[in-house]
Amino acid sequence: MTTEQKAITSWADKKTGEFVRKASSFRNAVSREPGSQFTPEKGRYHLFVSLACPWAHRTLIVRQLKGLESIIGFSVVHWHMGEGGWHFATPDEATSSPEIAAQPEQLTGAYYLKDLYFAANPVYDGRYTVPVLWDTKHKTICNNESSEIIRLLYTEFDDLVDAAHKNVTYYPAGLATAIDDINTWIYDTVNNGVYKAGFATTQDAYETHVLALFVALDRIEEILRTSDGPYLLGKTLTEADIRLYPTIVRFDPVYVQHFKCNIKMIRHDYPAIHKWLRHLYWDIPAFGETTNFEHIKKHYTKSHTQINPHGVTPVGPLPDIMPKDV
Repeated sequence: MTTEQKAITSWADKKTGEFVRKASSFRNAVSREPGSQFTPEKGRYHLFVSLACPWAHRTLIVRQLKGLESIIGFSVVHWHMGEGGWHFATPDEATSSPEIAAQPEQLTGAYYLKDLYFAANPVYDGRYTVPVLWDTKHKTICNNESSEIIRLLYTEFDDLVDAAHKNVTYYPAGLATAIDDINTWIYDTVNNGVYKAGFATTQDAYETHVLALFVALDRIEEILRTSDGPYLLGKTLTEADIRLYPTIVRFDPVYVQHFKCNIKMIRHDYPAIHKWLRHLYWDIPAFGETTNFEHIKKHYTKSHTQINPHGVTPVGPLPDIMPKDV
């Protein structure tokens, strides 16, 4: 039995009830350096993503911010993750429900995402996760770690992008230390923190992580309230904002109720975070245009049957995101 066929609650430690996230398996880098196995080329690489997944969402944001749309293609899995893991839409699913924004997989002919993992490694025995950066030349997975994929997208394709996107990085040297610091605690308490609360199988584990989550959100609120610009690190949009956004945009629609992260809501209780969120969503197309609330809400509530046995998707809160002027 693969890990995708097990109950999501089985990912928690049997003794403590703590959710433990497994490390990514494919960690190669696209590089312009001579002798690199994975060199940057137009059309060579393809992203396989879920529009529901916050980790995959990061890569779509950066792909658009860096003007890589014509250089790196992408395919979207169906929002539902069943016993076989992520799957690509069947022709009937795509035809009958065009709004799902998922299509049959044309590049490799795969039905399940796991087919790509076994193509890359026939004896692979880990989880079948998104995002996947696929190398069409060698027909293998180059990388499936989102934090590494976004960093190579900042720089390694600069010889191929237009002038407006060259030398644009969201991990500038002068802010690298600050970005790394903020990424570390936000990942642990917020990005992964919502999962550690939502997938906990004991009261103690849940309470430990949900309380830590809201301490971290309070800290983020204060950072943004006192920032000298619209972003976490002032006037410059950085990787810290890119990595935080996919969690915050999912917070009120999903994490509040589905993961029991319901001490506060972003729209009602965190004015500085709420302002930051709406600025990114409404003013910077790479954020709003890659956010699909239908996939987000249906995936969590209809795929996690151990948490939501009847698969009923709450209608609210409405709207999914508030207008800018509220």
